[in-house]
Parts: sequence; structure tokens; C-alpha cells
Amino acid sequence: MNEDQFEGKWERMKGSVREHLGRLNDDDVAEVQGRRERLLAKIQEKYGDTKEAAEDKLKEFERNF
Repeated sequence: MNEDQFEGKWERMKGSVREHLGRLNDDDVAEVQGRRERLLAKIQEKYGDTKEAAEDKLKEFERNF
């Protein structure tokens, strides 16, 4: 999913993000503001992942959304 698609679907995805990525809290999700790169950074921060591992988590979420 590219940045524009991600931003366009963000309102519908917010709840699913919290379910799929349980370490993210409401404040984390609010900070993302529909920006894919911000979500990647939050995943890295909360899970202690490399950028590649965070990207894999996000791609898995996008496939299942």
C-alpha cells in the first residue's frame, strides 16, 4: 500500500492497528495521523524492531486488512 492509499484508509484502519499491533496505545495511534512512515517508526519504537522487521509487520497488517 503506498502512502496515499494508507492515508486514505487510515480512519478505517485505526482500530485494526490497535488489535493487530497490541503494543501501540491510543496515543501512539493518534500520533501517526495516517502517515505510514510514522507508523513504521512507532512499530520500531514499541517492538524494538529494525526498520526491515517493522516493515514486515506493517506489510502483514496491510495484507490482512
